[in-house]
Amino acid sequence: MLPTTPLMTSEFSDLQVFMAERRQRVDDAIRQSLPSRHSPSARLTEAMAYAALGGGKRIRPLLVYAACELAGGSAEQADVAAAAIELLHTYSLVHDDLPAMDDDDLRRGRATCHRAYDEATAILAGDTLHTLAFELLASAGNYSPIQRVELIQTLCQAAGAEGMAAGQMQDMQAERQLLTLAALEEMHYLKTGRLITAALKMGITASGCNDVSLASAVEEYGDRIGLAFQIQDDILDVVGCADALGKSSGADEKLGKSTFPGLIGLEASRQRARQLCDQACAAISDRAPPNSPLLTLARYIIERQH
Repeated sequence: MLPTTPLMTSEFSDLQVFMAERRQRVDDAIRQSLPSRHSPSARLTEAMAYAALGGGKRIRPLLVYAACELAGGSAEQADVAAAAIELLHTYSLVHDDLPAMDDDDLRRGRATCHRAYDEATAILAGDTLHTLAFELLASAGNYSPIQRVELIQTLCQAAGAEGMAAGQMQDMQAERQLLTLAALEEMHYLKTGRLITAALKMGITASGCNDVSLASAVEEYGDRIGLAFQIQDDILDVVGCADALGKSSGADEKLGKSTFPGLIGLEASRQRARQLCDQACAAISDRAPPNSPLLTLARYIIERQH
């Protein structure tokens, strides 16, 4: 396994082009999927658009596109799946920011949804973004019935009682407690990693590819990079600033949450993230060309500053 090396200028340039183009595609798909202003509640649709189109890294949609294209599919085939997973992710952020959970005032560089509107509107906006994600998978795009069932099942399993929701529950229960490293990794695998791996699996499904070995390799990649993503988030919560992050820094410490830097230190956390990045890239090295977006995205995830 080759050790992680920083992104070279040419690689970063290629990645920037890929990210910009795919972000535009998923934003267009989300915009088209949102209810019109003439729906029964203009305030609800405004809050949904505020949350869903308010920027963000769009990592999960990018992984859908990258996996779909690695499997021989097109960006067009990935559009609906990419939009659906970002809508579901956005719902989770809207609810996560609420006073009953993390009680945050800032998200993606501006006021959180419940601050811009109100708590009840934010709850309903999140609920409706959640249902819209599954409506898209059930009816939009040119997917076969089998593909639709697989896409819906993958997203349900990643977001539910054995995935993101379980991880969020563990996260809240762990406030003011010192977790073991194993417990922390399990929590973040559920809260963050399951949805990241789901993005990759959905990309494979959207492509129509039935290569079991490729799907297995990509899933292993996702499990590794999902944890690396969360470690980098923990690092940035310590060393980042709110302007760069687009959200409040130091939030984990204020809530008394266990973090990787808190348990093993900053440098060991960086080393663990690099190790996971190497393992992720090794998992797909036989299937992905050297300039594959999945390889450069893995390094971007642990090098990003927001």
